[in-house]
Amino acid sequence: MPLTKLQFRPGVNRETTSYSNEGGWFDVDKVRFRFGFPEKIGGWTKFTGASFLGSCRAMHPWTDLNNSRLIGLGTSVKYYLNQDGGLFNDITPIRETTAAGDVTFAAVDGSSTITVSDTDHGAVSGDFVTFSGAADLGGTITAGVLNQEYNITEIVDSDTYTIEAREAGTSIQEITVDGALAPTSVLANASDVGNGGTAVVGAYQISIGLDTSTFGAGWGVGFWGRGTWGSAAATPIITSTLRIWSHDNFGEDLLINPRNGGIYYWDRTSGLGSRAVSLDSLPGASATPTIAKQIIVSDRDRHVIAFGCDPESTPGVQDPLTIRFSTQENLTDWAATATNTAGELRLGSGSEIVTAVETRQQVLVYTDTALYAMQYLGPPFTFGINLVSENITTMSPLSAIAVEDNVFWMGLKEFYVYGGTVQRLPCTVRDYVFSDFNFDQREKVVASTNTAFSEIWWFYPSADSDVNDRYVVYNYMEQAWYYGTLNRTFWMDRSIYDNPIAAGTDNYLYEQETGFDADGSALTAYIESSQIDLGDGEQFAFIRRMIPDITFRNSTALTPTVQMTLKTRNFPGGAYLQSTDKDIVKTASVPVEQYTDQVHVRLRGRSFALRVESDETGVGWRLGSPRVDVRPDGRR
Repeated sequence: MPLTKLQFRPGVNRETTSYSNEGGWFDVDKVRFRFGFPEKIGGWTKFTGASFLGSCRAMHPWTDLNNSRLIGLGTSVKYYLNQDGGLFNDITPIRETTAAGDVTFAAVDGSSTITVSDTDHGAVSGDFVTFSGAADLGGTITAGVLNQEYNITEIVDSDTYTIEAREAGTSIQEITVDGALAPTSVLANASDVGNGGTAVVGAYQISIGLDTSTFGAGWGVGFWGRGTWGSAAATPIITSTLRIWSHDNFGEDLLINPRNGGIYYWDRTSGLGSRAVSLDSLPGASATPTIAKQIIVSDRDRHVIAFGCDPESTPGVQDPLTIRFSTQENLTDWAATATNTAGELRLGSGSEIVTAVETRQQVLVYTDTALYAMQYLGPPFTFGINLVSENITTMSPLSAIAVEDNVFWMGLKEFYVYGGTVQRLPCTVRDYVFSDFNFDQREKVVASTNTAFSEIWWFYPSADSDVNDRYVVYNYMEQAWYYGTLNRTFWMDRSIYDNPIAAGTDNYLYEQETGFDADGSALTAYIESSQIDLGDGEQFAFIRRMIPDITFRNSTALTPTVQMTLKTRNFPGGAYLQSTDKDIVKTASVPVEQYTDQVHVRLRGRSFALRVESDETGVGWRLGSPRVDVRPDGRR
């Protein structure tokens, strides 16, 4: 019998059984499809040796007027700027700076715990505060120990909290993330009886956000339990939503907004050492929103748009369905008049705005039940808004992404695309994804593009995980779906850098699609076919050899190798009874790439499957059309 060429449909199908998906792929990890054939995805290396605090859930790239490359990075606890792949510069806004003398300290002999007194401090456990102007307490707790940034460890009550004293000049970044300088605690002694003097000033950063979603309004929600019984931590100054940032550049400057928080502005000319300031504190600010769910700078017409903000008529009172926009080319003038283009709209369907996505021609606005299209009309109306679709769902504020004029998003157990009309995307891995999904942490779902490979990626938490540990990909050129495992909290497509940049759960950024390894370690990748039978599986088949067809192009290993496995079984629901693993090794590169020419096996069964896997460093591969020598072998 002649050799049988194995050619499979691109993409993975888990909506049917393995047996009924004959001619397709059934399982995969860290493999993509190009021109219909599977290949190992690219690896990653650390983008910078510096780490950050908190979980990153937002990145925004832009270039300033000096051609410096900047990335704004929002985490659950801080907002950073990274310039040209260097250190992370903390520009988190300050919510309050006390008057001199409002803050006092008290130490206990033999303890590193310092009690800080500040009437109505308004902080929650985990907040950051920087002290200045403090004097020695008299012993080991010196001015240098006190005058630095601290993380609040416990809220005692509305007027008191604690910090842990540490050595002077020890970065909170280093002790919290890297741990390289531990131990750094400083123990007070009997001479530490002072209170820090009358010149102490405390600068409180805006309160940290949640790193894990909570739902409901009862016991245990939000920051409850961070402090002691009856403490300020239990007062309703919190939110139960995940800390998610929106941001956009206005020229070379930056606007940032923590979801359901204020709007802040960072001036590039002030340098990386300056912090963002409240938008309403800028000269000439007029009727600026004080709270919003999201901000966007409209590229086409240069308006700053705030979604889910406070109306002009009731400042400070958030309306989750209100949209406001500033005067054109002006980020501080929001008071709507007959002589400017500032204005306000309110949506009529749904209970809150979930997210907004800008495309080339319009801004799509998602509520929890509907989709609107917001378009620039020009004076006198400035913007118009139309209802596009109702009865849709959106998984999270970060689950939608634009590709030119199309927008793709993950809904609750569905995938959608908008390109003029809303359509459900047929998905061949839908049940596989949503049957192993932690819906309590759905706010962490993030959509991203990998345009070099025509891919939309969604990172999500599996059922047993509180962090994103899985991904599902839609290749819009191949119209194929595949999935895998990878811990990423955010992914930024290539733009100012040659490759995508992604945030890991380990507080580092990674440059993706570089090499074939996981930051120097082996990256395991595999793909496995559905069952293939001879005829309709009436009779047994005997496989005696396989002719590989694969390329190791761009591999850096001296002898790159993949393992090809053929395995057989007798019934669709039965176990695989026989299998043979064979290493396919590259032997030469020129003039034509050469590798193991054939492998001999002895397998018998009614159906068989092919698996291709690699688990060594420096190995990249792309599968072609292998052939097998399959012969009929009777009916028993």
